Amino acid sequence: MTAGMIFNIQKFSIHDGPGIRTAVFLKGCPLRCVWCHNPESWAGKAELLFNAAKCTVCGRCVPACPHGCHKIEQGRHVFNREFCVGCGKCVKHCLSDALELCGQLRSVEEVISEVLKDKLFYDNSGGGITLSGGEPMAQFDFTQELLKRAKEAGLHVCLETCGFAPQEYYARILPFVDIFLYDLKTVDAEKHRRLTGQDLAVIHGNLRFLDENGAHIRLRCPLVPGVNDSEEELRGIGELAETLSHVAGIDVEPYHPLGVSKARQLGMPEFFEAPFTPQELWSAWIAQIARATRIPVGKQ
Repeated sequence: MTAGMIFNIQKFSIHDGPGIRTAVFLKGCPLRCVWCHNPESWAGKAELLFNAAKCTVCGRCVPACPHGCHKIEQGRHVFNREFCVGCGKCVKHCLSDALELCGQLRSVEEVISEVLKDKLFYDNSGGGITLSGGEPMAQFDFTQELLKRAKEAGLHVCLETCGFAPQEYYARILPFVDIFLYDLKTVDAEKHRRLTGQDLAVIHGNLRFLDENGAHIRLRCPLVPGVNDSEEELRGIGELAETLSHVAGIDVEPYHPLGVSKARQLGMPEFFEAPFTPQELWSAWIAQIARATRIPVGKQ
């Protein structure tokens, strides 16, 4: 039985495809976007989040951990992440919810069973299931089987992807996906490698492959003020979209700093942070992209 590492199943999602949807978030991602709002999705394994602000230093976690990761020293809770295996035993003993295990192995049937509980809402709203992450293609066997089961169950299927995976993977799942929500961080190759750690050419190649094979695509563009929102980049997004035949729309996603606190709880002290995107800048981005394409551009 194929199992996947899931870190969230979000019901009644209205921002991850049409209608009311259930979004299934998978762990593991090949990109390291500096502005990521889900840094807990990067690693493909279960991880422990420690929120020091919630900790009451009760010490109940110390004897609960079989690996000695927790200590109370001079009235402070000290967590040694190096020895943590993500077993989650300490979480059950934490009374203040300062400890949270991110990631749980779930079978395809378990996930489908959970998703189908809300099928009435999907049918009445044109919704369905959305696979997101992380990057769903990082757990390809699980993703492929889950997509296939979803279509067999009569569900509308969206897949959000960063596009960084073997082209063969996209060819194999193409029959099971109704809409690809395709992330486009920037059209500047050098900047893409610097901001995400990976090659833009692979992502562009897979985007063109999907387009040439008739996939229904929506581009999703996460924009950060002063980082990837230059006039050239915004125009480039529109110009790229104009060269494609099956892009139904471009969704602009403004930056928000919600990943910062999660990064700290994961022991990442150095993490990019900027203010929330002002509404007027968001509108200006949309207008700039729209001037370069006939494809509808809007807010995500």
